[in-house]
Amino acid sequence: MGWHYRKSIKIGPFRLNLSRHGVGHSFGNRRLHVTTTPDGRRHVTVRLPGGFHLSKTVGKSRRRYYHY
Repeated sequence: MGWHYRKSIKIGPFRLNLSRHGVGHSFGNRRLHVTTTPDGRRHVTVRLPGGFHLSKTVGKSRRRYYHY
């Protein structure tokens, strides 16, 4: 059985995300949001009126996690 940990610290439009895999960060507002994960991937999300959103992952992972 695995364990999980996550803590977010918000400073204005900037958010610092702490997890057992490392530190990630995100920046944005309601319409445009950019997130960097602890392994180096970037997620860009654009929210449109009417409940639609577009999401794109940019970049590759810098390290691999192995789950046993």
